[in-house]
Amino acid sequence: MSAKIMKACRLALAGSALLALTACNLAPTYVRPDLPVAQSLPQGATYPTLADGATGVDGIGWQAFFTDQQLKDTIALALASNRDLRSAVAAVAQARALYRVDRAALVPTVTAGPSASAQRARGVTTETYQLSGGVSAFEIDLFGRLRNTSKAAFETYLASDEGRKATQISVISETATAWLTLAADRDALAVAQATLGSRAKTLKLTQTLESNGVGTKLAVAQAQTAYDTAKADVADYTTFVAQDRNALELLAGAPVPDALLPTTLGEGRQMLASLPVGLSSDVLLRRPDVLEAEHMLKAANARIGAARAAFFPSISLTGLLGLASTSLSGLFNGGTFAWTASGSATQTLFDGGVNAGNLAYARASRDATVASYEKAIQTAFREVADALARRGTIDDKVAAQESYAANAEKAAQITLARYQNGIDTFLEPLDAERTAYAARQALVSARLARATNMVTLYEVLGGGLTP
Repeated sequence: MSAKIMKACRLALAGSALLALTACNLAPTYVRPDLPVAQSLPQGATYPTLADGATGVDGIGWQAFFTDQQLKDTIALALASNRDLRSAVAAVAQARALYRVDRAALVPTVTAGPSASAQRARGVTTETYQLSGGVSAFEIDLFGRLRNTSKAAFETYLASDEGRKATQISVISETATAWLTLAADRDALAVAQATLGSRAKTLKLTQTLESNGVGTKLAVAQAQTAYDTAKADVADYTTFVAQDRNALELLAGAPVPDALLPTTLGEGRQMLASLPVGLSSDVLLRRPDVLEAEHMLKAANARIGAARAAFFPSISLTGLLGLASTSLSGLFNGGTFAWTASGSATQTLFDGGVNAGNLAYARASRDATVASYEKAIQTAFREVADALARRGTIDDKVAAQESYAANAEKAAQITLARYQNGIDTFLEPLDAERTAYAARQALVSARLARATNMVTLYEVLGGGLTP
């Protein structure tokens, strides 16, 4: 193709680009709203001491936060197979594709094609050969309508990606919580089974004493009641363990191998014991859900610019350039280049208030999005504050529950010995054993609360993105 054609194409594209660069932008200048919460996270006796200037959890990936290999492998399985996360990834791809469609309107669509024709008149055949390319109705974006539409699509795409990140964090947190719950219920089942075994021995003892004329039928009935209660608890916790596994496999999106399942919660130390929580509430601005809301706010801001631009004339350009010759061999010779160009401008004189309504709608949508953004920050503040409130007291609760369980166990052993020696009635060891059983189960619950609180704190601070 001749250099003239290439030069003309470059001039046309450069001209349209220059027009775009010098065009007006009618979108309001974006200003991030002030934080609708306190500047600092809560402090006081209920909360742990926070370090001013701490960097937060940005650099702590989930593989570093969780220290148990079985738990990490289960989370990795969920990240690969969870259907909610797959749906979020697909939503990002959709938003990216729509952005590309809107972005394409900023550059002209060029078409090209050869043609040939022959006409015979009065015994003479006339042949015509053409090779042409053209631009049809390319809108020159003088007032920023197309650029703001593209900007809105781009911000929507970024919001979608932040939504995907928020979903990833949620999948990590929910999977870890389900895994820890399964571990705790297995511990609770073990406590119930041990208690059932202990109560079976006590029942046999009371039956022996009663048959020897030393015990009473009342003691046998009480021992039988305690045994039946423990047996019912074993059935319940067996069900809970099975349901916990079902919940975990739903989150994982696939069957979880037995090798990845926990056998015990223990003290609930399957993750880091502490996190570098900063004092400033600015840490909330790094959460993916808050960033998602801000990108949606920027998109709404850009749509105001597009709505304003609709009040101004629309200017479009149509052009055609190419080669024409009466012979195919001469198509690329000098003198065969030809071009045409035309432009048009349209201005709406009366639309019944459509443009004004669209602008009012865009402004109202922006105001609603501001409220959603501020609500996202307030929700984040409350979630972090709640997690810190639990974090500030949970160690004391676990320590108290450990002491309570240990002393309740001692009391149960002492009262049983007193009963066997005929000092007390069976009511005393029965009550003491019930108290010890409840204390052991409560200790399992307290340790689970401490473990899940750390997971929640990690989640609400925006952790879980870095591998």
